[in-house]
Amino acid sequence: MIFSRKRAGDARHARDERTTEVLGDAEESTPAAPSRGPYDASEAPDMPRLDLGSLQIPAVPEVEVRVQADPQGVIQQVVLVHGENALQLGVFAAPRSEGIWDEVREEIRQSLFNDGTAAREVEGEYGTELHARVRTPDGLTDLRFVGIDGPRWMVRGVFQGAAATDPTAAGPLAICLDGLMVDRGHEAKPVREPLPLRLPREMAEQATQENPAPGQREA
Repeated sequence: MIFSRKRAGDARHARDERTTEVLGDAEESTPAAPSRGPYDASEAPDMPRLDLGSLQIPAVPEVEVRVQADPQGVIQQVVLVHGENALQLGVFAAPRSEGIWDEVREEIRQSLFNDGTAAREVEGEYGTELHARVRTPDGLTDLRFVGIDGPRWMVRGVFQGAAATDPTAAGPLAICLDGLMVDRGHEAKPVREPLPLRLPREMAEQATQENPAPGQREA
């Protein structure tokens, strides 16, 4: 089953969607779960997800989850693949009082500039995105960076393939991003520190038995 998500027509962060409830004669502003994610664990709707610790990924048909993990099952990289499109995911600690995507986006832009690549900001459905074309061993590659600020966390996604230049081409990858759940935990963490990601125990045990060396694992 593919999980469809309601999409707003204007560009905005998912965290900005809130509703107001009116009780009796008094109006009370009550936070409501956003119509789409990435979701915080406290507000996520139930759906089948692959549990990678701080990040839980919806089970969407035809989307392959590729992870790179060490022998202890600690994940270094998560990439979702559908056809020729890919979405690399990262989740990071953020302060309680404000989001960090604006600062992170500027750092990415500056890093690309230092490498001789110009990046441009584009208003997309997740807010301000960063689009760039980088040179790789396989030739020029388009990248689309998106960031979603949540309560004490930030999800960063990097689209490749046709989805990097045409958001409507993301298809099932966009459904995965909209259904992500972040389990931040309650421990204090330095701002921008990657939140811990781990293979499910049974997968980690299987991977260790098959090949104890670090390498590509597929979920």
